Amino acid sequence: MKKTILVPVGLSEATVQVCKAARDLALALDARLLIAHALEAEPLVNSYYALSAFEVTTFTNDVRRRTAEKMQSLGRWFRRSVPQTKIIVHTGAAAATILRMARLAHVDYIVLGSHGHTAAYELLAGSVAHAVIRHAPCPVVLVPIAPRPKRIAAATPAQARVELAGYR
Repeated sequence: MKKTILVPVGLSEATVQVCKAARDLALALDARLLIAHALEAEPLVNSYYALSAFEVTTFTNDVRRRTAEKMQSLGRWFRRSVPQTKIIVHTGAAAATILRMARLAHVDYIVLGSHGHTAAYELLAGSVAHAVIRHAPCPVVLVPIAPRPKRIAAATPAQARVELAGYR
């Protein structure tokens, strides 16, 4: 029986890094992929908000349409190298949705991006990766998300090296 790898994606710039790592693992293990995205539930609307219920619904529908298009495109990209790829979009909080999908699909691995926040950030804001690692029913492969390098308009190579090092 083929192994199954769940790949939760947030459709940010980090998605490419996570997808490449998941593809490589799937090819190494001859596994199938489940590419998943969790859409947050529609916001509640009351008189406090400046948007009407119609505007929120229109916005939400637009987000759902664009998400579906991006996920289908991602699915086409994956299927070139891993033909047994399935795309899933669910509504709900990201960590809870990922954990629910992992249990229902009996996945063997979860490949997930991690921004590597500090302990203080984790304490105050929490993180999807942290919650998944703590409660996953299977091994979790974390892909470190590298920050984009700064564009440097330095006058000399020495100035560029200093700016890259974070010193001024």
